[in-house]
Formats: sequence, C-alpha cells, structure tokens
Amino acid sequence: MRNDFPVVQKTFTRRVAARMAGTRLDHYITQSGIGLSRSQVEKLIQSGKVRVNGKVVTKAGYRVKEGDEILAEYEIRVNHEIVPQPELEIPILYEDDDLVVINKPVGVVVHPARGNFVNTLVNALLGRYQNLPSTSDRIRPGIVHRLDKDTSGVMVVARSERGVRSLSRQIEDRTASRVYLALVWGAVPVSQGEIHAPIGRHPIHRTRMAVTPLHSRPALTRFQVRERFGKLATLLEVRLATGRTHQIRVHMEHFGHPVVGDPTYSGRDTRKIFSVVPSVLLPHVREVLARIGRQALHAWRLSFEHPATGAWVTFEAPLPEDMENVLEYLRTHREAFRWKG
Repeated sequence: MRNDFPVVQKTFTRRVAARMAGTRLDHYITQSGIGLSRSQVEKLIQSGKVRVNGKVVTKAGYRVKEGDEILAEYEIRVNHEIVPQPELEIPILYEDDDLVVINKPVGVVVHPARGNFVNTLVNALLGRYQNLPSTSDRIRPGIVHRLDKDTSGVMVVARSERGVRSLSRQIEDRTASRVYLALVWGAVPVSQGEIHAPIGRHPIHRTRMAVTPLHSRPALTRFQVRERFGKLATLLEVRLATGRTHQIRVHMEHFGHPVVGDPTYSGRDTRKIFSVVPSVLLPHVREVLARIGRQALHAWRLSFEHPATGAWVTFEAPLPEDMENVLEYLRTHREAFRWKG
C-alpha cells in the first residue's frame, strides 16, 4: 500500500441501544458502522484506543450494556478523494443548517465505494454544499442511513455534527420511523403481519443476502396491506424494526411474495412468481414486468426528531414514474385479476 496518502484522525462514538446489549464490544463497533473489519477493530481495542463510559477497555469480548457510551479514536490513511459534482441534480424535499431531506431517484448509489467513486448521492451533495460532516467512514460524509441503488424515496443526510449525532442515534435506536411502499406478487393472505427471520450473507451467492441461521443477525419486518389487486399483486406498507441489508426484499422472498420486478430476490423469476400467481395471469405478469425494470420498492415516509428543535417532523416522497405506471395498470385492470380457478 502506498504510504504517501494523508493520515486522517477519526473519532467514533455510539450509545448502546437496549437491543444490542450483551453484544461483544468488537462485534458491536463493527456492526455499528465504524468502517473497519472486525480484526482491525480488535487491534484497536487491544491497543487501548477504545473507551467505554470514559474508561479504556482492552478486551474485545467485553459485553456491552444498554446506555454504554462507546468512544474510539483512530487513524486511517486516505487513498481516495471524493469529487464534488455540482452538475448532478438531486430532488430536495427540505434543507436547513443541520440536515437535508432528499427524494433519492432510482439508479443513484448513495455513497462512493470501491470501484465507484463518482456519480453518487454524496458527490452530488458535496457539489451543492461544498462540505458535509464526517462520520465513522470518510467516504460516507453526512450519511446516517442508506437506500439500495434501485430503491427510490425519502432519505435524510446530516449537514452538521449535531445532525450526525442526533440522526445516527435515532436510526440506531429505531426511534426514527421509516415507512416503505412495496408492491409484491400474489394475494398476501393476511391484512397485516410480521416476518421475523435472521438475515446474513448468502452461503453461496456472496453478493446476496438470505434468511439463514449461519452468521446472521435478527431481523423483523412489519407490514400491512394498503391495496389489493386480486391474485396478481398486493401493495404493502412496510416498517422496519431492524435495518439489515436488503431486509424487505429478502423477507418478502422468504415470505413467498417477492417484490415485483426485483432482479435479485425472485421478483422476475417466473417459477417463483407463479407459485403465488395463477398461470392464467401470465399476460398481466409480462405487462407489469415490462413497465418496471427494478424492484417496486419505495421509501415513502420518514419521521424523526429534528436535531436542533426537538420537534417531530415527517417527510414524504411521491412515487416515481415507473411505480405509478404499474399501479395505474393494476387499477385499470383490477377486475381481470379476480380469477377464481
């Protein structure tokens, strides 16, 4: 590795939520988004650079307790510069000195990553605001939560250190409320429900996640039916009680009702689709898939406590054109989906 890149001092702080109590210190810090591997975190702890409630802790196996204040101070060598791109336009729903709320378009990556350091949301925001507050990962300034590249909808990004601290805590503690709209295949058999199944890396396809007992973390998704389209599809309101990677998409596939159009989690797999949709509806399935080339998943509503005022605020992002197009078709042909065979 080159050693002429600049070294940056980093500070990582977290307050342990009740749901994380009992977790090993090294696992907690890694899972909380420090941006280092577990082995790197373990070395950080052993070198005395991690404090719990103000006291140095050198045992990686220390079990964190609810309310513990975790502080880690460390150095990283920066090997990439994030390029501001003012030419990239992002729909802004609201902005002030502490935060900006955006309606993330389909196809936009949230932050730079290996092999993809331009044309992201962060590049666009740096082009607009010149700087964003640091987080535990230098390539994610201001980012306190994420959406998948092809998931649209409302996101909040911090613009101040106060915003980072407050919003990160609310996201971690699940006091911020996020409501998604998901169009799934088939007639969901209940009006509301929960999917409680652990999610981890797929044991074979390493770029995917899966419901698995191996190296997984607990995951809970709550849903309620918003609109039914006979036996073809169901529109759901979905709330996350946990925040695992691809959680809604993985849980809906596991539930047997994959998200419409999802290329990764069975939303375009006719074998899976026709396990819950009557085969006689094939022409309509084809028409729906022709109208949307990604997962029909949209972050619709976001509510949180404003970092400066303490007021509870709510923002909603209108559905993108492709989902509106699909829903228009479904509503127009609703009677055709009531097949009773």
